Amino acid sequence: MEKSWFVYILECYDDSLYTGITNNLEKRMIAHKNGTGSKYVRSKRFKQILHAISASDKSNAVKIEYRIKKLERNDKITFFMKHPD
Repeated sequence: MEKSWFVYILECYDDSLYTGITNNLEKRMIAHKNGTGSKYVRSKRFKQILHAISASDKSNAVKIEYRIKKLERNDKITFFMKHPD
């Protein structure tokens, strides 16, 4: 059975945004909260998840993540609003 993949965006306490992918969203958010999800979020501290969308597979999730990471802050949030799960 193939796992579902997600692209997510979260907010840190310095109001910066972090975009990532995972095949277990709940486990990944716990890791971010515990400071083990990524170096960036560990240094900026996890505040809240803003949005998550599903992707057909890991390859597609990576492509979506790459596209999002090139966007400006407001465009990142808008992207998720235009692409609801």
